[in-house]
Amino acid sequence: MSRIIEGIGGPADLKAIPEEELEGVCRELREYVVEVITAVGGHLGASLGVVELTVALHRVFDSPRDVFCWDVGHQGYIHKILTGRRERFPTIRQHGGLSGFLKRSESEHDHFGAGHASTSISAALGFAEASRRSGSERHVVAVIGDGAMSGGLAFEGLNNAGNSQRDLLVILNDNNMSISPNVGALSRYFTEVTTSPLLNRLRDQVWDALGKLPAASRRMARDMAHRVEESMRTMVVPGMFFDELGFRYFGPVDGHDLTGLIRLLERLRDLRGPKVLHVLTVKGKGLSEAERDPVSYHGVGSKVVPSDLAELQPEGRSSAPSYNDLVSGLLEDALQRDKRVVAITAAMSEGTGLKEFADRHPDHFFDVGIAEGHAVTFAAGLAAGGLRPVACIYSTFLQRAYDHLVHDVALQRLPVVFLLDRAGLVGADGPTHHGSLDLAYLSSVPGMVLAAPRNGNELRDLLHCALAQDQGPFAIRYPKDNSFAWDPAAPARELAVGSWELLREGRDAALLAVGAMVEEALQAAELLAERKISLSVVNARFVKPLDGFLLERLCASHPLLVCIEEGTGVNGFGAMVRMRLDELGFAGRFLSLTLPDDAVEHGERRVLLDQVGLTGPRIADRVRGELDR
Repeated sequence: MSRIIEGIGGPADLKAIPEEELEGVCRELREYVVEVITAVGGHLGASLGVVELTVALHRVFDSPRDVFCWDVGHQGYIHKILTGRRERFPTIRQHGGLSGFLKRSESEHDHFGAGHASTSISAALGFAEASRRSGSERHVVAVIGDGAMSGGLAFEGLNNAGNSQRDLLVILNDNNMSISPNVGALSRYFTEVTTSPLLNRLRDQVWDALGKLPAASRRMARDMAHRVEESMRTMVVPGMFFDELGFRYFGPVDGHDLTGLIRLLERLRDLRGPKVLHVLTVKGKGLSEAERDPVSYHGVGSKVVPSDLAELQPEGRSSAPSYNDLVSGLLEDALQRDKRVVAITAAMSEGTGLKEFADRHPDHFFDVGIAEGHAVTFAAGLAAGGLRPVACIYSTFLQRAYDHLVHDVALQRLPVVFLLDRAGLVGADGPTHHGSLDLAYLSSVPGMVLAAPRNGNELRDLLHCALAQDQGPFAIRYPKDNSFAWDPAAPARELAVGSWELLREGRDAALLAVGAMVEEALQAAELLAERKISLSVVNARFVKPLDGFLLERLCASHPLLVCIEEGTGVNGFGAMVRMRLDELGFAGRFLSLTLPDDAVEHGERRVLLDQVGLTGPRIADRVRGELDR
């Protein structure tokens, strides 16, 4: 039996479906998303929660003429299916398939791409202003979740948008009742009344009539009218915050009442000025397991192993835990040694591996919400107050707090430790989440110590080293991957800041590898040894400061030096080594293997590493080619 959604090739097809069949469309959309995502992996809970909202938006508005700015993109799967990508949906987040986020190059219906939170309101205001200047009649809608609304950028956007008086609709998708639980007959009634065209026309007419009074009386009358309206609104809905920012607030309303949403959006579509519609939804709606445990079902893993991935797995790969799995235990050990240790995350306690630590030591844990800049400055305040803060943030998310790193931490030489998860290529989340810039942007921060462990044991060593010093910031970056080696009983080693480790000694070339690239370099050395090519392999665990003594020794004994890093080649580790080599007068050859100076698309991490030439066999080919020149 065919599904209704199989006949939807775009928004126009949805509009042609009789309204009484739309509930069936919503049911089929949920079934299809569950069917696909539980097989291939992806963001599940948020997608299920916005089915009715997305159907209502595409029923009322005209994409791509009208603009939708979806915050983050976790909510965008239904939008993708309704805009001509249903057949390709099973490829989502796979190499060469659909992106897991909104992407301008993927569809004309994706007006603004985002993988980081809190961007939608600012972007939508930009569209609204551009539309005004071009004389376009298109409508602009921003859809933002209550979690993303905690980000500072969202408040900056609200502040500017409310003051601008541009025609803009912000839909607050509240799936945790974090702003208000005020739902009921009275609230629904008030929303119906306040969106009534008759009432709004009457309101504008009264306002205009009061404007004809003498100046003194006009001010008094308008002030009284405004107070009456604000008092009535505040009594029944929590809209005063948005009203004070210059928005007209509507809601909260049931985000799963499809008919009600359609009627409401039809009314709001033609209201002028900035508006906020507060919609209450259930994350994971329609899947009982996801409704009961929305955190676990926010995103689910894949049951499908890509055929091209099996060929790229190195032989004898360790079954050590992931770096992420080690974080809570390492911080607990640190806390036992020093009661001043505290952990900070920006709404990523599970993603950064802090959940167990947070549960066991709530007094030493802070989740500041989606607010990375605040997290860094908060950490600076904690350090200045005598505590030892460890800020656990994704590499790509820390980019949002660069000024805070420099101004609030580095210039004051505060000992804040940064654990940067998802460094390098992260896989299915793609370009918005690849941590490809941290080696470059952190190395430029004054006084920053920057390190990368080759395995789980060395992560323990580096964290111990970071907490043992108090001269300034210390960052440790590691990938979303297996930690290669882990001995839970081993004590932390004492490492000298800036020290490298010579793991293998050869004569033809020296491979200077950073972090996870050490294992790839060792594999490359083994492969080339079979061809009688002898390589040294160095674990360059400190990117800043460099190990000048070992580097000078390598210059004197090797005709070729090769730097290998899972990061951009622009101002990264290789660039710093090249600068030092010039100072040393190195006359030999130099090769820097890095990520390309372009966005790397999404796909399995191992597939992407091979694609960019950073797996053992690919490194061996590059080094051999350089030696054969």
